[in-house]
Amino acid sequence: MLRLEIVTPESKTFSDDVDSVVIPGVEGELGILPMHVPLMTMLLPGELRVTRDGLETRLAVGEGFVEVSGDKVSVLTDMAINESDIDENSAEEAMRRAEEAMNDSKLNSEEIALVNAALQKSLAQLRVKRRRAY
Repeated sequence: MLRLEIVTPESKTFSDDVDSVVIPGVEGELGILPMHVPLMTMLLPGELRVTRDGLETRLAVGEGFVEVSGDKVSVLTDMAINESDIDENSAEEAMRRAEEAMNDSKLNSEEIALVNAALQKSLAQLRVKRRRAY
């Protein structure tokens, strides 16, 4: 078993023993099983999958870091939302606003980066929410 802890600035979102974790890392999806080699990597906005007793749970996550040491996986991220808690309409609206803002030629590079980050988080939520519909 692995101990998975997901922490956001607001709270500890998830803390439990799991069989495996799949994270969206900078070099693609990274599967983590018990006895995984220690590592630290960056987390990209996307879908984090947790398997326990044959059941899979999906979360939309934002940017952050992942540390694997021993049989513990620590995820520090700016967003972690369980699939069942995602409001599809709100995510679509946030995505629309971000896309409109990206078309504003008055934005400086820092503002563009913030808008792009918001867009990526909305897209991650929509991908997780809509995956089950197909």
